[in-house]
Amino acid sequence: MDIGAKIKSLRLQNGLTQEELGERTDLSKGFISQLERDMNSPSLETFFTLLEVLGTTPKEFFEDGETPQVIYSSKDHRIHTDEEAGYEIDWLIPTSYKKEMEPIYLTLFEEGHYKQFEPSQAETFIYVLEGKVRLVLGTEEYIAVAGDSIYYEASQHHQLHNAGKGKCEMIISATHSYL
Repeated sequence: MDIGAKIKSLRLQNGLTQEELGERTDLSKGFISQLERDMNSPSLETFFTLLEVLGTTPKEFFEDGETPQVIYSSKDHRIHTDEEAGYEIDWLIPTSYKKEMEPIYLTLFEEGHYKQFEPSQAETFIYVLEGKVRLVLGTEEYIAVAGDSIYYEASQHHQLHNAGKGKCEMIISATHSYL
């Protein structure tokens, strides 16, 4: 097994630069670079820290040829509610942060909003299931209602707000922008 290549692959899957991984593990960018090129070996403590930051376990790291999960049931979902901002987010694929796109089910409660995102190279698709949503994209605002689809490049600041009475529900799939 090429440990360096596997660390690099996990770093890229997590959308991290060598510098960002170094900052999260208290290692230098140069050391990360050497690890990825198999020019250096980490101590066990450093190796376990790397795996934790990269979202994997030693068992998963050393397993080869595991069949990827294809079907995800509701028990696989991760749900977070922010009562102050007025939303509930349901990550439909629990490991989507490691994948190219991130599908979520977002509920905006009355007067709720979801966090403002910084510009990126990501692309976002939204299908409004119920209610009325307002997308603020840069200096423009767009309104969509149940049955409408929204698609945009996230090259400007953007944020979603509930624009109606009652709750607003939508399916969102956003790509990750890797640097």
